[in-house]
Amino acid sequence: MYLPWDDSTGKSKGFLFATFKTAEDAAYAMAAMHRHPFDTKHTFHITRFTDVERYINIDEAWVEPEPETYKPREHLRAWLGDSQGRDQYATYRGDEVEVHWHGKPSQCEIAHARNGWTDLYVSWSPLGTYFATLHRQGVRLWGGSSWEAQQRFAHPFVKLIDFSPNEKFIVTWSHDPIHVPEGAQQGPQYFSPEDEGNNIAVWDIKTGNLLRTFPSATPEGEDGTKRQMQWPAMKWSADDQFVGRVTPSQQISVYELPSMRLHDKKSIKIEGVVDFEWCPHGDKDREDAEKAVAQGKKPKDNLLAYWTPEVANQPARVSVISFPGRNIMRQKNLFNVTECKLYWQNQGDFLCVKVDRHTKTKKSIFCNLEIFRVREKDFPVEVVELKDAVTDFSWEPKGERFAIISSNDPNLGNPAPGVTVKTDVSFYQLVRGKGDFKLLRSLPGRTSNTIRWSPRGRHVVLGTVGSTSKSELEFWDLDFNFDESRREGANQEKEWGTGIQLLGTADHYALTDAEWDPSGRYLATSASAWRHTIENGYAIWDFRGQEIEKHVLDRFKQFLWRPRPRTLLTKEQQRQIRRNLKEYSRQFDEEDAADESNVSAELIAQRKRLVDEWNAWRLRAKEELAEERKKRGKKVNDEKAPEEEKEEIQVWIDEVIEQIEEVIIE
Repeated sequence: MYLPWDDSTGKSKGFLFATFKTAEDAAYAMAAMHRHPFDTKHTFHITRFTDVERYINIDEAWVEPEPETYKPREHLRAWLGDSQGRDQYATYRGDEVEVHWHGKPSQCEIAHARNGWTDLYVSWSPLGTYFATLHRQGVRLWGGSSWEAQQRFAHPFVKLIDFSPNEKFIVTWSHDPIHVPEGAQQGPQYFSPEDEGNNIAVWDIKTGNLLRTFPSATPEGEDGTKRQMQWPAMKWSADDQFVGRVTPSQQISVYELPSMRLHDKKSIKIEGVVDFEWCPHGDKDREDAEKAVAQGKKPKDNLLAYWTPEVANQPARVSVISFPGRNIMRQKNLFNVTECKLYWQNQGDFLCVKVDRHTKTKKSIFCNLEIFRVREKDFPVEVVELKDAVTDFSWEPKGERFAIISSNDPNLGNPAPGVTVKTDVSFYQLVRGKGDFKLLRSLPGRTSNTIRWSPRGRHVVLGTVGSTSKSELEFWDLDFNFDESRREGANQEKEWGTGIQLLGTADHYALTDAEWDPSGRYLATSASAWRHTIENGYAIWDFRGQEIEKHVLDRFKQFLWRPRPRTLLTKEQQRQIRRNLKEYSRQFDEEDAADESNVSAELIAQRKRLVDEWNAWRLRAKEELAEERKKRGKKVNDEKAPEEEKEEIQVWIDEVIEQIEEVIIE
C-alpha cells in the first residue's frame, strides 16, 4: 500500500494505492470493502486503477462547456390524463406488440405498435409507469406518450424479471451464469468480475445502476433431486425499504435498499425455513406512515411471515415477526403437515395459512385454513377445517371474504388426458363481533380451477383454465340484493348468503389466462400460443358475462391490462363523489347522447355521399353514351324524353290500437 502524505497539514491526502498479487484478490477486496461505512460521515470507496487511467491524459486547459438545450421530459403517467378515462392493454402476437386504448366501440384504437419490440415477452410495472421488453442483451423500459426508451439493464439472456411494489427497483434472472469477458465495459451499470457465476441481479430503475448480484438458490427434495426454482427469488417489503431471499432450510437474508447491505450484518437463522412473505400495506398503513414522517416519528415496523416444516421432534410452525425489530408477534404450531402456503389479504388485515395435512397413514390429504387476524391484539387465529384438498385460495380485495376451490376427485394431481377434475367452490365471510369465518355458500359439482376477484371486490369469476375439454366462465355478484334486503328489514339469518347471485355464464374455448381490468368492469380472457395452437386470441367481457369483443388471432401470445396507480383522492373526496354520482351520471348520459348523435350524423353524411356518387356516375354514363352515339353516326336525341306513365297505388293498412271487451249481464 502507498499512502500519500501532506507534510504541510501532517495528515494524509484521503486516498491510498493498493496492489494485490492476483486479480481475484483485488476483486475480493473490492467486494468486501467498497462502500464500507467507517462511521456516519465517512464511507470507504474503491476505484479500479484502469478507471483512473482514463482521466490521466486529459487536456488541462479549461474550456467552458456549451449549455445544453433544455428538453422537457414526457410525463411517464400521461395516459392517466386521457379525457375519456380509458384504460390501456398490450397484446403480443407473432413478432408484433400493440398497445390499445379500451373504451366504447368508437373510442377503441391503437395507441402504439411496433414490430420486433421484444425477443421473449412483455410486462407492465406494478403501477403501470413502465413497459418492459426482454432481449438477448438485457431488459429495456419504455414509457411516456411517445414510448421512448427510459432505461436499460445489461443482463444477457435474461429470462425473468420482477419489479418492486413502488417501481424503484427491478430484479432480473438468467439461467446462464454471468460471464464478464476481457475488455468488457466497466462501470456502475455493468457486471464486474466479482459478479461471475451469479444468476440474479438487483438494479436501481432511476439510475440504471447494478446494486448487487446473487447465485440462484435451488432447493433439494427429500430424494436429493433439485426442485424448480421459486420465483420471485427476491421478495420486497411493501415500502421498498427491504428485500429478502430465503436460503432453504437455513435462513432468511434481508437487505437494505438501495445500499443492498445485509441488515444488521446478519441473517435471520431459522432451521428448516421453507418460505416467507411480507405483509402488504393497506390504505390505513400508508396514512399512518405519512403522519409519522410528517411528525418526525418512526413508522411502524413491517411484518414478515414464514413457516418451517416438522423437523425431528419439533412440530411445523408458522411465525409472524416484525422487521427491522425482529420481534416475534405470533407463532402457531402445526402437526401432520405436508405443505403450507401463505396468503396475505391485500390490505394486510388477515393472513391465511393453507395447511395441507396428511392422515397418520399418509394415504390421503386434507386441508385446514389457519387465519390470523392481524389488526387485533395478540393476532388471534381462526381455524377453518375442511375435509378435501384445496386447489386454489383467494382473498377478496379490500374485503373480509375469501373463496376456495376444493376437490376430492381421485384424478386430482394426476389427471388423465381429456379427464376433467370435479371441484367445489365455497365462499366464506368474517362474522363481525365473533371474529370467525362462516360459510356463505357452496357451489358443488363444478369444473372451475381458477378464482379471479375484481380489483374492486364484490364480483368474482370462476373459470376452467388450461383445459381443452372444458372452458366455462361463471360471473358471480356477492352483493346482488344485500342492500335491498337490509332496507326491507329482513332477518339477519335470512340475509346471510342471500346476496350471492349468478350474473351470467360464458365460454372461451381452451382459454389459458383470465385477468380483470383496473376498473373492475371488464374481464379479458386469452388463449396463448405458448400453451397450445388451438383458436389462439383474446376476448373481453363485462362484469355480467356479456361478450364485448372477441379476436381469433394466429400466433397470439400475451394480453396484459395496464395497471393503474393508487388514487390520490382522500376518503372524504371519494365519499363526496359517491354522494354526487347522479350529477356525474347525468353528464355521462349527455356525452353518450352526443356520441350517438355524432354517429347518426356520420351515417347520414355517408348515405348522402353514396347517393351523390351514384348520381354522378349516372351523369357520366349518359355523357359517355351520347359520345359513343356520335362516333357511330347515330342521332343523339337531346330533347327530353316523354315522361313515363305513372300509376298510383293506394294501400290501406288497418291497425288495431285498442280492443276492449265488456260483458253485459242482463
